[in-house]
Amino acid sequence: MTGSESRDQSTELAARVRAASAAAEALEIVGGASKRFLGRAAGGTPLAVGAHTGIVSYEPTELVITARGGTPLAELRQTLAEHEQMLAFEPPAFGPAATIGGTVACGLSGPRRPWAGALRDFVLGVKILNGRGEILHFGGQVMKNVAGYDLSRLMAGAMGTLGVLLEVSLKVLPRPSTEWSLGFELDPAAAVARVNAWSGRPLPLSGACHDGTRLRIRLSGTANGVATAARRLGGERLDTDAFWDELREQRLPFFAGERPLWRLSLPPAAEPAALDGAELCDWGGAQRWLRSDTDAAKIRAAAARLGGQATLFRHGDRHTSVYHPLPPALMVIHQRLKAALDPNGILNPGRLYPEL
Repeated sequence: MTGSESRDQSTELAARVRAASAAAEALEIVGGASKRFLGRAAGGTPLAVGAHTGIVSYEPTELVITARGGTPLAELRQTLAEHEQMLAFEPPAFGPAATIGGTVACGLSGPRRPWAGALRDFVLGVKILNGRGEILHFGGQVMKNVAGYDLSRLMAGAMGTLGVLLEVSLKVLPRPSTEWSLGFELDPAAAVARVNAWSGRPLPLSGACHDGTRLRIRLSGTANGVATAARRLGGERLDTDAFWDELREQRLPFFAGERPLWRLSLPPAAEPAALDGAELCDWGGAQRWLRSDTDAAKIRAAAARLGGQATLFRHGDRHTSVYHPLPPALMVIHQRLKAALDPNGILNPGRLYPEL
């Protein structure tokens, strides 16, 4: 099964990258530009990949879809919905122009992530352009394809620094037949403790967020399974599930304004960070959003003390270190990967770290 519109620009893109490599010309990979705010400030000549589109193959019975990097995320979602299937990692779009290539490159997952898995867990294979303009294939279209190094999953979250995503093969899952949201009036610490206790039980959890005053959870599964779990947990049945879309796309009032937005990735049971500013807790405590003008070093030190890391997600100074600093040994590994796949350093240079 293929999409209604399909344009393969692999040859043209490869030629452009080869020319840039020969001239040591930095390139900024641009699809739909919906996530251009992520990472350090972009630089280089734009390399437009948004016209490289089309669903290459989709076999609903095999739970696998393959699409070119510029294919709109909305098109994939619609195609999957027609067969009662979904991208289980629930990626944010941050705008109607989002592409599947940009989605994978940014490596972001939505509220379902702690229970369904992260984006990288669903990447089966990729076709990329390396920094020399060579077309490379990694992985395949089945979960058991594990021969050699799994470089395909390294593309998730690499922000285009390791290659231009030409095609992506993803595992998909059936959509749950029933979803309910429940509300509980709990303070943040009690909410985290409650969700951690529930996560160790056979419950159909698919979302858990504390907005500062109320814990919201989402249950997904069969009608009988969801109803049974809801009776066991109690709480208030909420009228709408739109909250989870608003949370995923950062359209809640919490995310409004220009104050720096920090993403703290912490152990689920970690105590509150005790930093100045407003905090919203997602992923049952593993992802904390912080609106704060506090010094970056202080925020990162607090995250490290709790066993995690902090990333400047929106606003603030994007010309400094945006992502949590890597240990020296790990940075060396990143630099070697970058040198192997992009020896002239032309693909999104500095977007992750100044050293890359």
